[in-house]
Order: sequence, then C-alpha cells, then structure tokens
Amino acid sequence: MRSVEVLDPGPNALIQDLGRPGHAHLGVPPSGALDQPALRLANRLVGNPEGAAGVEALLGGLRLLARVSCTIAVTGPAVSVRIDGREVGSHVALHLRPAQTLALGTPASGLRCYVAISGGVDTPVELGSRSRDVLSGIGPPPLAAGDLLALGAATGVPTGADTLAPRPPSTDLAVPVLLGPREDWFIDPATGLAGSWTITSASNRVGLRLDGSPLRRVPERTDTELPSEGIRTGAIQVPPSGLPVVFLADHPTTGGYPVVAVVHPDALPSLAQARPGTILRFRASF
Repeated sequence: MRSVEVLDPGPNALIQDLGRPGHAHLGVPPSGALDQPALRLANRLVGNPEGAAGVEALLGGLRLLARVSCTIAVTGPAVSVRIDGREVGSHVALHLRPAQTLALGTPASGLRCYVAISGGVDTPVELGSRSRDVLSGIGPPPLAAGDLLALGAATGVPTGADTLAPRPPSTDLAVPVLLGPREDWFIDPATGLAGSWTITSASNRVGLRLDGSPLRRVPERTDTELPSEGIRTGAIQVPPSGLPVVFLADHPTTGGYPVVAVVHPDALPSLAQARPGTILRFRASF
C-alpha cells in the first residue's frame, strides 16, 4: 500500500478535499478546504486532480514520513518546509524518497497550510467527500501521531507552470458582501457593517466570531423571533448581542437569527487565513 505516516499532526491537521455540497436538506454542511485555491494549487503541483484530498494543517507543525516514493507540495501562507532537516521551500513540487521526512514550520502569518501528495489521500468517501466536518463529525478524524495515510495511484504529471509566490495575508481586510436577506431588521446595516470588526479567538471552521460595535435592530424587531431559515457559506448571522458571526464551510445548515449579509465567495479564502486579531471591514452592495 502506498502511504505516508503522520509523525506529528501539529496543532490540528484534517483531511480535506473540495467538500460535499448538495446535502443541506440532510442537515450536512458543505465542509471542504477553507482555502480552496490553495488546495487546488497544491494538487496541480503534484499532478493530482484539483479535488483530490490533502491535509489542511492549522498553524503548520505537521511532520510526515514517506513510506513510498512520492511527490508533495505545501501551499497556503509562506511557511518553512524541510526534508530531512534541509530547507526546501513551499509552493513547489518536492520529491520524497522512502524513509524521508517532511516537516512544516509555523507560518509567520495566515492560519492554514495545505499539503497535497501524489495520488491523493485515499480515505473512505462519506456522502461524496473525504473531508472532515468538525460540526457533525462526518469524515476522517483529526490526524494523530502514528496514523498511516493511504495514497491513491499517482497518475498525473507534477507541474510548476502556474506557481505563484504566496502573498502574506492581510491583517486589515476589506470584505465585499451582498446585503440581505434580513438587512431590514437592522438600523443602517451598511454603515454598521463598514465599521471595524475584530476576529476573536472563539473562531473556527464553523465560523468567525467578531467583536466591535454591535449592530442594532430596528425598534419593531427588537423582541421578534425568526423561524429557522437556510444558511449558506459566508452568511453573516447576527445574534441578539449584535456581534456578527461569519459562517464558514462547516456551518449549520439552518439558523434562527437574522442574516444581515452574505460574503462574496471570492473573499472566503482570505477569511480562511485570517487569524484572531485581524480587523475586518465589510463593503456592502445593495
């Protein structure tokens, strides 16, 4: 069996592909890599289909031991990558011989590094995906030291033709959003969202919790309850505290608090790499 061994998972490493969309009616969120462009690039670099499963490593720290000859690539934020202690760099295709080790450092900025291996991680498919969903517990469990990751057959040709130097994630993000569907519940929602919001340490793959000046409801909605409605990735839900939550890929599929706006899909990868303490300003469209 083609495989690599996990020597150290780092702070938190999960198997992720491009997710399992289309199951909201079953109460199952889309899940998948939060920074999908980074996973797609890593897979192209090693010759995999873009949707192959890889490893999403939170704050780096991952160490792998090759059991077979394989090609590997690390993307996301710039990070130290070493093979047998020798610095080799990220965002390039790397060859590992059997018994060689690959180790990720901790990125200076950003949160999530993506590791693709030729053949892809071949864990069992659940509802069409190999992704770990931290909300429902679907998919393979978080990686642990001693795990063997089975690999599929390596059939593609590694390429570096579209490799770009990683840009450092910003600590002050302007995030485009579309107002609605419940913007009428709030006093001047566009102006309120345009203020400074700080990502808190209570954030995770389910959503980003924000701190700032609370959004205020219009008087006629102050004590109103809302029946549960469908939720999509990027929805900005506002609980009674007035402090928004931006839902990410492992979000619940329904919610009972009003959604004031939805983040544009192109901005989601930046939010995936935003650390606690990052400042957000929402730029609203009508």
